[in-house]
Amino acid sequence: MMKSFGRSMAMLFGRKYVKPSADEMTKAVKDLYAFKRTPDETAKRRAVITSKDEIKRGSKWRNWRWLSIIFLNLIFVLSFRADIQVVEGALTASRLVGFHMADLNSSLQVMLAFKVVLINLVIGTVTVLIVWWLIGGRTFCSWLCPYHLLSEFAEMAHLWLARRGIIRDHPLHRGTRTVLYVVFAVLAFVTGYTVFETISPVGILSRAFIYGASVALAWVGVLLLIEIFYSRRFWCRYICPIGLTYGLVGSVSPLRVVYEVESCHHEGDCRRICMVPHVLDVTKMGMSPDAKVGLSADCTRCGMCVDICPTDSFKYEIKGLSKLL
Repeated sequence: MMKSFGRSMAMLFGRKYVKPSADEMTKAVKDLYAFKRTPDETAKRRAVITSKDEIKRGSKWRNWRWLSIIFLNLIFVLSFRADIQVVEGALTASRLVGFHMADLNSSLQVMLAFKVVLINLVIGTVTVLIVWWLIGGRTFCSWLCPYHLLSEFAEMAHLWLARRGIIRDHPLHRGTRTVLYVVFAVLAFVTGYTVFETISPVGILSRAFIYGASVALAWVGVLLLIEIFYSRRFWCRYICPIGLTYGLVGSVSPLRVVYEVESCHHEGDCRRICMVPHVLDVTKMGMSPDAKVGLSADCTRCGMCVDICPTDSFKYEIKGLSKLL
């Protein structure tokens, strides 16, 4: 258990997935892999993959995510425009019917910059911490973040251009995000200014939707152009410390996506469409420590693997309970 948790944390901070040793693997998964490697089972699996008889292209969870992002951000806009004060502020800091809510990363930046801990900030931070612990840390990224939705469209354009040989992807080391997490924290402490909040597309977009456009939107446009023409999901994968913050929360969240080895054909469709594909390295033959495992802390719970898997090897689940959805 501790080794699996350590592997999940290492991946969150930028390390590549490490194949579990024989001692780490349970007898159940060893037996499964041995059975799958028999000539008859290998031939059957390859025949299914080649024929694509079980191809699946669902989009149920993607559609729900898009609706969630639009609806939750629209609440802020409508509340401000109609002046009904149900939700005040923006995603970085707000009040829900007078009760304070504060984004975890924004709170850290403020406390480091101003060297003071305000009671309302503590209340807001703890409230948000509990909420995102319950529903899975990086769920924030795929189910609420407005930039995430725009980045999905940018990714579609990037992949379309890449398939035609017009561009190619330039991946960065994922550890870059961890280094920048520290850099932004140090800058806030030294300068007394929340540097990251100035350039965060999440806050820029949220404030633009609510209070109106600003010149800062040009920066969001630059990021999207980088993601379309140079590096796939540049901001979310390699830069944004928000994902790292919520990933830490998600590492102990009860809601998770689980992977089951028995039904998997290991064809790799899930890895090709995943927003954080390193979390699905566990689906490669011989890479899972157990017959059933929860995906690592960096998983955004987006549900794209659940949608696309032809054998339903992925499921949403609450720890300790049976299949949820």
